[in-house]
Amino acid sequence: MWATQGEKKAVSFSRHRISAFVKKHSIGIIALLLFAILSFVSPYFLTSRNIISILLQVSINGILTLGMVFVIAAGGIDLSIGSMLALTSVIIGMILNSGGSIWLACIVPVIVTTFFGFLNGALISKLNMFPFVVTLATQLVIRGIAYILSGGYSQSLANIQFRNIGSGKLWDLIPYPVIALIVLAILAYIILHHTKLGRYVFAVGGNINAAKASGVNVFWTRTATFMIMGFMAGVAGVIMTSRINAAQPNIGVGYETDAIAAAVIGGTSFAGGVASIPGTIAGILIIGLIYNGMNLLGISSYWQTITKGLLICGAVILDIIVRKRRLD
Repeated sequence: MWATQGEKKAVSFSRHRISAFVKKHSIGIIALLLFAILSFVSPYFLTSRNIISILLQVSINGILTLGMVFVIAAGGIDLSIGSMLALTSVIIGMILNSGGSIWLACIVPVIVTTFFGFLNGALISKLNMFPFVVTLATQLVIRGIAYILSGGYSQSLANIQFRNIGSGKLWDLIPYPVIALIVLAILAYIILHHTKLGRYVFAVGGNINAAKASGVNVFWTRTATFMIMGFMAGVAGVIMTSRINAAQPNIGVGYETDAIAAAVIGGTSFAGGVASIPGTIAGILIIGLIYNGMNLLGISSYWQTITKGLLICGAVILDIIVRKRRLD
């Protein structure tokens, strides 16, 4: 029997809806497919211990990525976050080993890294400097300060309560770093998708001249994104220092790459103006699943580095293709 015109339209409409759904949730679908594949490939993947391990492994990078999303969405980039982790660690060691309280050891370094975020944003926004150059410079400066304060030496931490921040669990089940990631992801979602600042971030990243013409305060918008990045780096540094139970000036090397990779894979456009916190979470999980899967299958860590590079390249190429189609 020949299909009626109405049936053809219904089929076309259904296909369009399916296509739109797949495009909108493609990152989440990829994460689910990867999860399903690893479930069949390795018998150890679906164990509760391994799932908790994956979430714990991605927690630090996840927190950093949440901050990086704001920066990239506003048209910037931050290469200094690895050094911020190191400075946070050193400051914590100085405070705890001198008899300071845990609260002081957690709050002070976060304030310091937030200040450096402000400094990055102010230099970029006020002097119209390139984010890559500014944050590369502050990366070296911050790392140097960490080495000067520590004398280049690591310090062990004997505070059991502080160690519980990175190794403790809620109800003896969910690690505190995972809870921190969830809470910060919710806050990031609210700020980026449901506040005036979030709208300004997308406006500045999408078209800075149009944003200025619309009355958006570009200076404070871009500076705020770098301050959020600094705050996230400080929190991640506290958790990381607690997990390794030592204050080390050499930690955090290459962590900016992981954060950028997760953000871009999660759908954040390098051109700015496009980002999604749910997509970012999916991007974080994809990287965590790939690393975990490779470890379970006994694949060399060198291949993990190659895979990460290919994922970044592929995500950028996909972003370029999508933007060209939108313009056409």
